[in-house]
Amino acid sequence: MARKGLGKGLGAIFGSDISVEKNENATGTLMVDINFVEPNKNQPRKDFRKEDLEELTNSVKQYGIIQPIIVKKKDNQLYEIIAGERRWRAAKSAGLEEVPIVVRELSEREAMEISIIENVQRSDLNPIEEALGYQVLMKEYGLKQEEVAKKVAKSRVTIANALRLLKLSEPIQKMMIEGKLSSGHARALLSIEDSSLQYKVAKEVIDRGLSVREVEQRAKEHAKSRPDKKGKEKNANLLYYREYENYFQEILGTKVHIHQKDKNKGRIEIDYYSQAELERIMDLMRSIAE
Repeated sequence: MARKGLGKGLGAIFGSDISVEKNENATGTLMVDINFVEPNKNQPRKDFRKEDLEELTNSVKQYGIIQPIIVKKKDNQLYEIIAGERRWRAAKSAGLEEVPIVVRELSEREAMEISIIENVQRSDLNPIEEALGYQVLMKEYGLKQEEVAKKVAKSRVTIANALRLLKLSEPIQKMMIEGKLSSGHARALLSIEDSSLQYKVAKEVIDRGLSVREVEQRAKEHAKSRPDKKGKEKNANLLYYREYENYFQEILGTKVHIHQKDKNKGRIEIDYYSQAELERIMDLMRSIAE
């Protein structure tokens, strides 16, 4: 029987199998040695908060693992985790010798997609890990932003905003992973091309509590002060508006041009190359407005 396409989150993939209330023992749950289960090295989640794991470990000590770990069989007789690495880590910390698993026959691609979907739908996944998950789906499997959005049940705008964060330097990404810098601040920092100044402003956000608006203003001031190759001063908002053009292009999937008339006025041009593409753009904009 053909496998249904992945999409609309884990429920569309596993159906009722991932429900905590379901009696998994009646539908193929196995108890296996915990050392026969290993994490998926390609899953996007890399940072497991100590406090959260301690809380889950205490729960496992008291109640055991209520929801089985979803795995796939490997050639070396080991099992690779598809969904449930936090439960597996908590079980190891709690000293459990066996864990309940549900084995799924999946291709490498299906296993990767499910692992990523399982993680990006968690509210505690940090923005960089979330973005890396989307990036894997696009680079490894050739998916477009719209296709990724459908699979994880999120808007294309959300996917585009997340991916833009990967343009930041590693030190700034680390600030986000540690929860010191918000996504809003990070997106405002993208307008600053100078990496050293970008990092300096990021530090000011943490040390002085700069608002997103203040970071945007710093980006504008930076654009004013940058000379071009001829030694003349660049247009005050050239870099600032170029970042917005890139932002719109990532969301709409077509070329976008911003023309500044004066300090506070201008126009936005959106290119389309067929009637079908125009309708696609209109549908996308309607979905954003809803």
